[in-house]
This record gives sequence, C-alpha cells and structure tokens, in this order.
Amino acid sequence: MKDLTVGKEGKLILLFALPMLIGSIFQQLYIFVDSIVVGNFIGEGALTAVGASFPVFFALISLGIGLATGAGVVISQFFGAKQYENVQKGIDTMYIILFLSSIIIGITGITFIDEILSVVRLPKGTENSAKIYLTILLAGLILDFGYNGTAAIFRSLGDSKTPLFFLIIATFTNIILDILFVKYFKMGIEGIAYATLISKAGAFFTAILYIKRKYELFNVKLLHLKFDKKIFLKGLKIGMPSGLQQMFVALGMMAIYRIVGKFGVTVTDAYSVATRIDFLGMVPAMSFSMALTAFTGQNIGAGRIDRVKQGLKATIIMSGSFAVLISLIVISSANYLMRAFTPDPEIIRIGTEYLLIVSSFYIIFSVMFSLMGTYRGAGDALFPMFITLLTLWLIRVPLSDYLSGIYGEKGIWYALPVTWLFGMTVSSVYYFTGRWKRKVVVNSILQADL
Repeated sequence: MKDLTVGKEGKLILLFALPMLIGSIFQQLYIFVDSIVVGNFIGEGALTAVGASFPVFFALISLGIGLATGAGVVISQFFGAKQYENVQKGIDTMYIILFLSSIIIGITGITFIDEILSVVRLPKGTENSAKIYLTILLAGLILDFGYNGTAAIFRSLGDSKTPLFFLIIATFTNIILDILFVKYFKMGIEGIAYATLISKAGAFFTAILYIKRKYELFNVKLLHLKFDKKIFLKGLKIGMPSGLQQMFVALGMMAIYRIVGKFGVTVTDAYSVATRIDFLGMVPAMSFSMALTAFTGQNIGAGRIDRVKQGLKATIIMSGSFAVLISLIVISSANYLMRAFTPDPEIIRIGTEYLLIVSSFYIIFSVMFSLMGTYRGAGDALFPMFITLLTLWLIRVPLSDYLSGIYGEKGIWYALPVTWLFGMTVSSVYYFTGRWKRKVVVNSILQADL
C-alpha cells in the first residue's frame, strides 16, 4: 500500500505509473504474440476475426469495467481519508458486483453472439472464427473480471507494483500456450482463446492468495463477501458513466470496423494489426492517467486540491515526454513492426500508412488522457463520458465515413487525430471551469453515516 497524499507529486506519480506501464507493455506483448501466431500460423482473415472481436468483447464487458472503476475511486478516497473499515466494505462490494455482472454479461453475449457480430459486418469467411473466439472468452469472463478487479484494488490502495508480477507470469504463460496450442496442437483460433483464459485464471488466483497472505488490514474471502448498498450506489454513480463511456467507445470501434470492412479483408487485416501496435503507443498515456486517478482520489479524500493540480501538471509533462519518444520510435520503425505480424506486402504497406499518420499525434492523446484521469479521480465521471460520446459519435465516426469516400481507407486514419485534438481542447476548457472539484464522494458518504 502507498499513501499518495505526502511526498513530491511528480515522483509519486512516476513511480506509481511505471509498474502499470511495464505491466501494460507485458499485456500488449501477449496480445502481440496472439496476433503474430494468428498471422503466421492460422491464415488470411484470422487477424480480422481476432482484431474485430476485441471491440465486440470490450463493448460487452464495459459496464463491468465501469463498476470496477467507480468502486476503485470510492476505495481510494476512503483509503486517503484513513477509513479502513469502509475500504474493506468497498472491496467486498466490488467483487460481488463484478462476479454477478460477469455471469449475466457472459450468458447474454453467448446467447446473442450472432446478432452482435452482425453489427460489425465482418468480411466473408471471418465470421465463424470470430464467433468461436468470442464464445470462449465470454464463457470465462468471470476470470477476466476477477483479475482486473483485483488489479484495481491494488491500484486504489497505492500499490501498482504487485499486479505487475502476476501479469508477467500471465504473459509468459499465454505466450507458451499460444505456441503450444496453435503450432503444435493445431487448435487454431480456439487455442488462442483458451491460452488467454488459462493465463488470466492463473494471475487472478495467485493475486487473491497474495492478498490473503500479505495484507493484514484487508482480507478477501471470495465465499464470504459482504455487500454494502450505500457504497455500491456511490460507486454506481461514478462507475456507470465510466462504464457507458467504455461501452460507447467499443461501439464506436465496431462502427469504425464496419467502415474499414468496406475495403475488404486485406485492409481490415492491416487495420487489425496496426491498431494493436497503435494501442501500445498509447499505453504510457493510459498508465499515467490511471496513476493520476489513484493519486487524485487519495488527495481529494485528504482535502489536498493543491496537490491534485500539481500532480496534473507533472503528469502532462511526463506523459507528453513519453508520447514524443514513442512517436519517433513508431515513425522510424513502422514498416519493421508490421513485418513481425505478417509476410503479406500489401497488409504491411497499408498498416505502415496508418501508423505514420496516427502516431504523429500521441502527445495530443496524452494531454487529453491526463485531464480525464484527474476528473475520474475527483469523482467526476460524467464529463469524460460526455466528451467521449461527443468526439467519437459526432466527429470520428461520421468524419471517418465521409473522408473514406474521398481518400479511401486513409481518410479513416486522418479522422482519429482530428478527434483527439477536439477532445483535448474541450477537456482543457472544462478544467479551468473548476466544476470537477465539486464531485468529491467521501464527504457525502460520511454524511450518509456509513
């Protein structure tokens, strides 16, 4: 556990963000291996099936992620206020909600899998592979929710290092199983999905054992969890907008895939690979944003708004520096990065084109995400949801469709930086209004006599 209410703001956030950054890189590493194995051993169209399945899967689980985010903010504010009994209540309540929602979402997703995939309008020949892959992931959704919820608890308590160790183990387990299941057991796309589930299950259960043995203040008993209605409602108030935001992001990604799909399997395969690389380029901004959320939550709970502002400034500088460095790396090596995933020269050409356009604007993305991290940590989840809906559905999707009719698939690539620029501008204006400072949740919970 780490108290983020004392000490140099920038140093605290950097040291807190680095384990999450390394962890995210490892997480992306096994996603990369998934794509490399798929691209080299399964065949054409499989990359599209796996790539297009991600936004569908993300859309289905987004509400659960939002609930975990909301509970995490409440937990971090309780921890900052030294209300340890309420921290325990928050942890128990989060697990109960995550487990119940994973069962409901998993059953619903599997039942309506055909109707859900029809929204994406995948190229012919890829639908069945996507269906198989998604069905397996949804069947084991409780493991995914369990691990990510546990990682959120660690972060809320100021510990970003411990989840890294479990993630490293999961990454190498997934890589080994990918190669074993696909190359040697010839299991195809099913092998990729099973490898993912097994690795997450191992990470989840080892993390639970670690909490039980190492944390004296808090004790997680999965079979004896206690539900707290007031904490749930407060977490729901924060988490539901975040969950809806995540869901609309995923639906937007599905809409983009639908536009990309008009250009055929080769373009969708290239887009699937390039977006995986692109996502790795955005990981530092996301990691710093998550660190800033925990930092803001604890300091808001402690009544230190001055530290929140200094933390944001430091995060923008650090995250922006990483963004510039990664932009230079991706621009100089885009072609080589694409070659690792596929030998197809046309897929490599199209994917390189995407990376050269989008990666030049990572610094804009980093500033926008730093601001969003501050708002979420303060308990203001409505504005991030609003800005996401506005930029994605009123700008990116329509602009992608319009520009694709003029410039082909390149028009879709150009629409993304325009979206980031708009989002950063509006988020910056909102920061200076100061409205986000009025959303603290600890005082209102105390008034409810918890």
